[in-house]
Amino acid sequence: MSSEFRLDGKVAIVTGASRGIGEAIARMFVRNGAKVVISSRKQDSLNAVADSIKKSGGEALPVACHTGKVEMINALFDKALEKYGRLDILVNNAATNPFFGSILDISEAEYEKTFEVNTKGYFFMAQKAGRIMAEQKSGSIVNIASVAGLHASPMQAVYGMTKAAVVLMTKAYAKELGAHGVRCNAICPGLTETHFAKVLIETEEIYNYAVKNIPLGRHAQPDEIAGAALYLASDASSFTTGSVIVVDGGNTA
Repeated sequence: MSSEFRLDGKVAIVTGASRGIGEAIARMFVRNGAKVVISSRKQDSLNAVADSIKKSGGEALPVACHTGKVEMINALFDKALEKYGRLDILVNNAATNPFFGSILDISEAEYEKTFEVNTKGYFFMAQKAGRIMAEQKSGSIVNIASVAGLHASPMQAVYGMTKAAVVLMTKAYAKELGAHGVRCNAICPGLTETHFAKVLIETEEIYNYAVKNIPLGRHAQPDEIAGAALYLASDASSFTTGSVIVVDGGNTA
């Protein structure tokens, strides 16, 4: 692979990394030379991923964190800096969607939980990383948004609202941090085979409707999203900031 895509000597934090897209991104980064701090809410699941990465010759530090809680965000960054002394890449990927159904039926608790993790969590993770990276005069923040944040998706109204906020948040961070040498970009995945999207893939009527509107005629695998993250994390994207890369098989074309 071209050296511009390598991450040798760089340290990355990847949230939601115990499975799915986050795990695929963490493994992609490790294969390209990075040290990764992997985070999710369950320590046991993180330990299993970290052990697997170490057995393959990589380096990973597993740190449990609920990204909707600022005190846990601070603890995550403290452990990352204690171990590695720097931070070059942040991937905000941890997300939740506790409600799938009509906009008329979502409860206040489900609404608040969705915004707590998907918006508040992303914001304060990026803020913490941005301060570190601004002092270093370099760094890349990658926010995993969704095509649900680009157009209204049935049964996912509030989730889509949070992802639309992530897109605007990305642009705001890019505008403010660019002068400090820090880039911020977003990825909007389409339908991807993860535990998170299980209901969409396993419900035949929903899945057939979705795939019918995807020109490539299939859903994505997590590794296919990880490639875009590698580009945005690496020096290959050194003049790319404030951008939103859509990886959806042509669904929104």
